Amino acid sequence: MAGVPEIDRNIRAENLVRETKVLNIARLATMLVDLFGLDEPFEKIGKDLEGQEVELYLRNLDGYITFILTSDRQKFECRAEQANKPLAKIIIMVKEENIIKVISNIIRSKSNIFGIIKLLKYIIPRKAIIKGSYKAAIKLVRCLMIGKNEVYKQNKEGVKL
Repeated sequence: MAGVPEIDRNIRAENLVRETKVLNIARLATMLVDLFGLDEPFEKIGKDLEGQEVELYLRNLDGYITFILTSDRQKFECRAEQANKPLAKIIIMVKEENIIKVISNIIRSKSNIFGIIKLLKYIIPRKAIIKGSYKAAIKLVRCLMIGKNEVYKQNKEGVKL
């Protein structure tokens, strides 16, 4: 019976590590939108989607991030928990070590039609699955896309950040 508490402790430690990773991803999304986000995609949310929840499920971390759609970028928030009544669910199906890479590619994309088309490389091979309202999921992703920010233009011109 001495081995049972050790197993329980290892499981709790693994769960804590996974939860911490998910929480850090949620914080990163919030910080990037706060620092480099653009107001334009938020203004296009519309009254019908205002206050609605969109859930991001990271399958290999078994973690949820809930985003609340808002037309005011300053009020953008997300929580590292499962949504109560999500209008859409986005499921990321990549390996744990590739989750940051996928989210980073989405965030660094421009919030235009070409940025949305770039997402097809995740949707077609089912690395990302959208359940529910495609409109709500795309509006959220466009809010997360900060590729049009000046910081990217400066970087391309050779200015080191």
